[in-house]
Amino acid sequence: MTPTPVIRPYRTEDREALDDICIRTAHKGQDSRPVYADPTIFPTIFAAPYVVLEPELAFVLDDGRGRAVGYILGTADTPRFVEAFRTKWLPLVADRHPEPAGPPATPDEEMIPLLHHPERMIVSQVAAYPAHLHIDLLPAWQGRGHGRELMRTFLRALQDHGVAAVHLSMVTVNTPARAFYDRLGFHRIDVPDPGPVTYLGRSTGELESL
Repeated sequence: MTPTPVIRPYRTEDREALDDICIRTAHKGQDSRPVYADPTIFPTIFAAPYVVLEPELAFVLDDGRGRAVGYILGTADTPRFVEAFRTKWLPLVADRHPEPAGPPATPDEEMIPLLHHPERMIVSQVAAYPAHLHIDLLPAWQGRGHGRELMRTFLRALQDHGVAAVHLSMVTVNTPARAFYDRLGFHRIDVPDPGPVTYLGRSTGELESL
């Protein structure tokens, strides 16, 4: 019998699989390993701190055999998360990814400052969308409706936490991701000089439209 994929809460034994998913989807939606000398910087910034600091808002797509092949995770309160990132998470990992002394000279050095400056996540234009999220699926599991179900699960959890709206930032050139978010009711939020990313947001309600 073919195993049935299921969405379930994150478990601590999923950590290695989540790191792998993040690494294999981190470079504009593609595998970061050919580009970065140490691609573990990506889960260190974008996955691990969430499952450590707010595991109740982390969900995985289980392939039916117990292996995570996709995830959605985030925070209900971005300013609170930034403070916890600075005080609780960064001391655990900063030594492994020291901040460059000068201007970045490699792709890795361009990413590392994001780890050391979590306050970058506080953007006044998205204050009305206090939660934020990250979602990733391995390529073989994309385009099959699993991302939609992960999003529905996460938005329902935010509702249960009394959170009315959520935002995300995505690399602008990742056009397939933008099409995915558009289908799920996200809209662009105007942020001055956003750099290489686009900010999107939506209500946590109206789940029947997903």
